Amino acid sequence: MKTCRIPYLFLFLPLSGFATDIVPVKQISLELAQAIAMKSVEACRKDGYNVSAVVLDRSGSIQVALRDTLAAPHKLEIAERKAGMSIMSGISSTEFRKARGDIRPELNHMRGLIVMEGALPIRAAGSLVGAVGVSGAPGGDKDEACALEALKAVEERLEFAS
Repeated sequence: MKTCRIPYLFLFLPLSGFATDIVPVKQISLELAQAIAMKSVEACRKDGYNVSAVVLDRSGSIQVALRDTLAAPHKLEIAERKAGMSIMSGISSTEFRKARGDIRPELNHMRGLIVMEGALPIRAAGSLVGAVGVSGAPGGDKDEACALEALKAVEERLEFAS
């Protein structure tokens, strides 16, 4: 009977040609998403703005949606679509608008997306885990500032997420 000898070198080579059947992913928790949305609303309240804030998970599904008491109802949809753009691009909606304003009309007709300022990606330990969109302040720059303040408030939780 012959024995097959495999050189030891091959035992340590990665099996790069084989796909992984199960992929571990980082997912934003309800608690963290809720904190980000509420802190966004509170940041805008300080400046006298009634806004809506929506946090989407990494797949673009709504995790949390908040509408301040006097915020117009349609602001929820706008906040969600802003966050959708940030999930799709992986960058702030402001950066995307500046970089790809040329395709703005086409994207604005796609369900779940709108090219407007006011959304930021949420990253935890280097992974994109979601996005926050804010709508209702007088200008997308102010919406984005509220989202940024919220992300800064939970920065430590995001940095040390495992």
